[in-house]
Amino acid sequence: MEPLSIPDGADWVVVTGAPLPWADAVEWAGGPGCGAVVTFSGTVRDHSEGRPGVVSLEYEAFEDAAERRLAEVAAAARRQWPSVERVALLHRVGLLEVGESSVLVVVSSPHRDEAFESARFCIDTLKRTVPVWKKETWQDGSDWSACAHAIEPVVPPTGGGGPRR
Repeated sequence: MEPLSIPDGADWVVVTGAPLPWADAVEWAGGPGCGAVVTFSGTVRDHSEGRPGVVSLEYEAFEDAAERRLAEVAAAARRQWPSVERVALLHRVGLLEVGESSVLVVVSSPHRDEAFESARFCIDTLKRTVPVWKKETWQDGSDWSACAHAIEPVVPPTGGGGPRR
């Protein structure tokens, strides 16, 4: 599988079967005006509620729809925190083993408050709004995630977002 192409623009949104390029995303997000680069990596863990011994997760997505929704999440973050410089929202599909990164959020801005707040908004909103599903395999079986929910629309955050020094 080919490595992901680094974008020319200020947003990097992709759904891929390739390992997520953490170091490339952090380097891409930085810049001379960025005093903060915040990174969140969601990784496959060895358990789930009521399911000890998880050995793998398998993610499925409507890739085009998921990428469009990731772009909506990035746009909503930018509207709330206009000082955000770059946003990377990368999600993996396919079979992942314990320890592998399934989702990566990287946000840069001149100040840490905006970077932290917008990164938190991005991962929380991504989890509720992007059409990605996961199947868990554990020591006694496999099934779709017990925490599945309906896909919600992207809703802009309320409050906050003003410049901080």
